[in-house]
This record gives sequence, C-alpha cells and structure tokens, in this order.
Amino acid sequence: MTKEIHANIPEGDLKDKWSNYKAHAKLVSPNNRKKLDIIVVGTGLAGASAAASLAEMGYKIKSFCFQDSPRRAHSVAAQGGVNAMKNYQNDGDSVFRMFYDTLKGGDFRSREANTYRLAECSASLIDQAVAQGVPFGREYSGYLRNRSFGGVQVSRTFYSRGQTGQQLLLGSYQALMRQKEEGNVQLFTRHEMLDLVNIDGKAKGIIARNLDTGEIERYGAHAVILATGGFGKIYYLSTLAMGCNASAIWRAHKKGALMANPSWTQVHPTSLPQSGPYQSKLTLMSESLRNDGRIWVPKSKDEQRLPSEIPEGERDYYLERKYPSFGNLAPRDIASRAAKEQIDAGKGVGALKNAAYLDFFHAIKEYGQELIAERYGNLFNMYQKITGINAYKEPMKISPSAHFSMGGLWVDYDLMTSIPGLFAIGEANFSDHGANRLGANSLLQACVDGYYIAPYTLQNYLADQIQVKKTDVNHPAFVEAENKVQQQLNQFINQKGTKTAEEFHRELGKILYDKCGLSRSAEGLKSAISQIQNLRNEYKKNLLVPGDVEDINSELEKAGRVSDYMELSELMCIDALNRNESCGAHFREEFQTEDGEAKRDDKNYAYSAAWEWNGDASSPILNKEPLEFENVKPTQRSY
Repeated sequence: MTKEIHANIPEGDLKDKWSNYKAHAKLVSPNNRKKLDIIVVGTGLAGASAAASLAEMGYKIKSFCFQDSPRRAHSVAAQGGVNAMKNYQNDGDSVFRMFYDTLKGGDFRSREANTYRLAECSASLIDQAVAQGVPFGREYSGYLRNRSFGGVQVSRTFYSRGQTGQQLLLGSYQALMRQKEEGNVQLFTRHEMLDLVNIDGKAKGIIARNLDTGEIERYGAHAVILATGGFGKIYYLSTLAMGCNASAIWRAHKKGALMANPSWTQVHPTSLPQSGPYQSKLTLMSESLRNDGRIWVPKSKDEQRLPSEIPEGERDYYLERKYPSFGNLAPRDIASRAAKEQIDAGKGVGALKNAAYLDFFHAIKEYGQELIAERYGNLFNMYQKITGINAYKEPMKISPSAHFSMGGLWVDYDLMTSIPGLFAIGEANFSDHGANRLGANSLLQACVDGYYIAPYTLQNYLADQIQVKKTDVNHPAFVEAENKVQQQLNQFINQKGTKTAEEFHRELGKILYDKCGLSRSAEGLKSAISQIQNLRNEYKKNLLVPGDVEDINSELEKAGRVSDYMELSELMCIDALNRNESCGAHFREEFQTEDGEAKRDDKNYAYSAAWEWNGDASSPILNKEPLEFENVKPTQRSY
C-alpha cells in the first residue's frame, strides 16, 4: 500500500519560503541544547560542516567516519569549483537565474523550493569559506575570480586551482576539530555504521563496527544525520574512491526510509578512459578543463594518425556542432551521451578506442601556456603523472565514467527522511539536482546542507525532544539490531565459497554499466534484473571472505557493501524500467526526440519516485511525490 508523501514545503512566494521557515521554525534554547545528542555519520563536507555547526550551537555530537581521518573523505576529489550567485562578473547572474539553470540542468525533475533555497544560500558560503582561509583564485586586483561550468552561460564558479573540494574540506575539518578540542564533538574514526536503530518509530541511534578491533558497538542519540555521500561506486569502475559505498543509506532504507530516484546516476564526461581490465577505479579530470579545452574526435572511423597529424577539416568538434549555444560546456549528461555516441560509431581514440580528445592547442595559442598552467597546472601535472603524456604538447584523452548519485534517501524540505529524527544531507539525499547535476553544485549542496540548513531544521525537530531522556543503548531495539549485524558478518565468514566480493562487484558493475548506464531500454533492464537476481543468489552461496570477524578485515567490510549493492542495483533497474520517459541522466532508448535527445513525459512522470522496502529486493513499493512547477514552465531542454 502506497504512502501519502508530505514534502512540508512552506507557504508563500518561492523567494520568501526559506525566510518564512526560519522566522517560524521552533527553536531550542542554548541551555537545553547540551541535553541533546546528535549522531552525524560521515565527515565529508556535508557531515563535517553539520557536525561543526551544531556543536558550535551547543549540541553534543558523535561524529563517525570509516576513514582514519575526516580529511580523507571523498569531498577532496571535487576539483573544479563551487557555484555561488555573486554576479562578480556583472554578466547577468541572479538567484533566480541560478535556480532556473539548476532546475533546467536537472531536466525539471527536482523540487522547486529546495532548488531555489540552494541558489539563495549560495552567496553566504563564499564569504564563510574565505573567512575560513580557503585560497580561492583571485584577479590581479584581489577580487575573487570566477569561471564558467557546464549548463550555464554566466561565470559563477569559484575555485582553488584544481583542488577546490580539498580546500573547502580543510575549512570544515578545522571547524570540526576545534569543536572536538572544545569537548562538543566525540570523533569516532575507523567506525562503519552497519545499521540504524529505530525506537517507537523514531531514529534513535546506530550500530557501528570498530574497523580496528572488529567490535560491534551501540550509539544512541536524539537524532541521526546521514552524510555518507553517493553510490556511484556500484558501477565498480567509477570516479569515486574505493571505499565509497551505499551501506548507511541502504540499511536506513531497509528500516523504513524511502529511497528516491535511485536510477539517476550521473556519468561524468571527463574521466580518464579505462586502459585495461586490471583497473578498479577511474580518475576524474575536472570539468573546469572544458572552459578552455575543445573536445573532438576524428571524422573517420579507426583513425590511426597522431592527433597533431589530423587536419582541422578532418576533426569533429561534436559538442560545438550539436550544441552551438553552450558548445563544450553542455551539461554533463548531454556531453557524456554525445561522447558515447561517437565512441560507439567507431570514432573513439586511444589504445582501446574508448576516448575522445580534450585539446588545449587553441587555448595555449591564444592565451599562452603560462596562463593555462596558472588555471589548470595541477590537473595537467596529474594527467602527466598518470599517463606519461604532456597535455601542453598533445591532447588529453577523456571518456565518460560513473560519477554522482542524484538519487538517494527521500527527504522533505527539512531534509528529514520518512523516519522522524533521521536526516540525510549532501549526496546522501535526492533533493536538489533532479535528473542531472550541474557541475560545481555538489560542493555547494554539501556545504549549504551542513552549514545553513541542518542547523535550522534539526532545531525544528529537536524542540519537541527536550524532555525525552537520553537513548538507552540496552533497549531491545539495539539488541535486536546488533544481533542481526553480527549474524550477517558471521554468515559472510562462514560461507567459504570460491569468489571474492571484488569479483562479484566487477560482474555487477558491468551489468549495470551495459544495461542501466548511459542509456537504458526495457529489454536491457529486464535482462539486468534477471542477471542481478541470479548474481545475488550466487553471492549468498559462493562468497569467499578470508580472515576473522573479530579483527581488521577489509574483505569483510567489502562483503557487506557489495551485499547492499546487490539489492540496491535491482531497485535502480526497477526504477529505470518504471519510468517510461527520458530525462537528464535517465536516457531510455525508446523515448527520444528525432535529434536523439531526451524526451520527457511531464503528463505522466512529473514526480519523484520514492521507493519503500517491502522485505524483498524484488518487490519494492512505489510512492510518488508530485512535482509542481508554479514559478517556471518545464520546456524541452535546448543547449
């Protein structure tokens, strides 16, 4: 039976909703905040900023990460920049334009109120980051420098060379560690959340495993925040770090949190191509390179000449040809599909013919190598270190790769899931990007959720929890959750099969990339569902996990994460099969325009799909949150 979903969007005009919310939200007085415990899982930009901000307010925070330091969170990998509406370039930017660009970039499949709030809060972030010491690029005069990113025609992206995520993370890390030293944050590194604990229908704590000792531990709180990132690593080959996973949000989903639009995974157009079957990760090259680099392939199939030997007339600058208004800065979903189209047509370059050229010859000729090095020097150095090629002398080779999860836990306007007291922020939720994320909006969402939204919306919830006693970790709900976790770990160890979790993951990733990747079809998705079910059954019988439960055991950690992927992957395919339209990163081959572009069906599919766990991965329940567009009219995307 489907649920009635309430997004709890405030009344009033779009531009006034967040102000009205803050003006009327419930508050917790300073002397009461120290009585309330909050668990924050994840120490990336979203988790660290939320934990630091809430601790600064006086709440008692327990912060968890599976890395050995919060600084190793995957936010460091976001290179190109962070968007903010400052209009420093005086090129026509505004909050509404940023809102519209984001909504359009997501193919009109996001909630208007959340998307507008993202744009509205963006300007404050830059001022805060500068105050924290983030070394943004500057003009000679001292003003902050901007560059443009995909899907927009203004310059609103602030950057710190090619390491913006790392610099922003250091800012939030400093704030977090200050609160740790003040005694307001307990930091639990090398701890992985393995289950959520609900008591009387509310989130009250987590079960975590100490990855150094193997001990299973219980932690209680008045509220839980999940800031655990996205699940693009489900494709195996992706731009994400090896440790990135979906386990925290998936196990919360199995405890009652709805999962929204799980099939909407962005494929980034500027990854380094796979060079052999031995690889387990691909390297992301920043989208910022598309500002000055031109993307092309040879016009002839199976071209054997060096790129410098191919004359201009025999090159196809296909993004400039197909999308003249935006050219090489077309949105990521469009740029990735266009690259796949050229590669599938036999025009790919490189040893495996699986890439396109990203060429800086014209930019260097126009601006000089010194300026290009100033803008992108560390990226060029990274490229040469990995490939041995000097990109100042010959073009880079790039290829599409799985990257960002637009889908995630369903949340309302407060960023609270369908479980009271459980919040999801950053890439762990689905709220801001629709069916495709514009570049440089990921760092923005993580920071805005953590610094500016969660501190207000958690208070609105916690105001009714002041008289509630501290959570008793000996409650039967904790005992039951711990027993189930221990039972699963023992089962993994005792199976004694012949295939490792890594081998299963590689097989799963290939199924997903081929049939639920850049393009999908009903036939392919049905085949993928059947293959995933068979693979999951084999996983339950033939998994090999060496070592012991009570020990450092990375293979045991991986076994749990891949087990969750085996269930989530089927939901991704079911979600994609259910949506008989194309929108953003969801490209159904049966639903495309004459020009081969995505063809939406606003009459039947203008909703967010919020899936409910029904005890079986193969029979989820679909709930729908209708998307109402009161301030813009959805149009066919044209770039």
